Amino acid sequence: MTSLAVTMKGQVTLKRDLLRHLGIKPGERIDIDKLPGGELRVKAAKPTGTIDSFIGLLSGTVKKPLTIEEMNEIAASGWAGEE
Repeated sequence: MTSLAVTMKGQVTLKRDLLRHLGIKPGERIDIDKLPGGELRVKAAKPTGTIDSFIGLLSGTVKKPLTIEEMNEIAASGWAGEE
């Protein structure tokens, strides 16, 4: 069992091995459930994003749509190591 110290502000820092066990990376969130008997359940928070928010992420960033030919040229030059 891992023992953690509580700061004066009431904060607890989870150790790196615990975060790895949860699959948590910096910036990600955790969920905590209160259980009977003064216990807590800690688990990785599930992402709440939708496919619509993902697709809309880059909307408005493309100034002009590319043609298939232009996309093929860009892909070919990328594979050839050209910039």
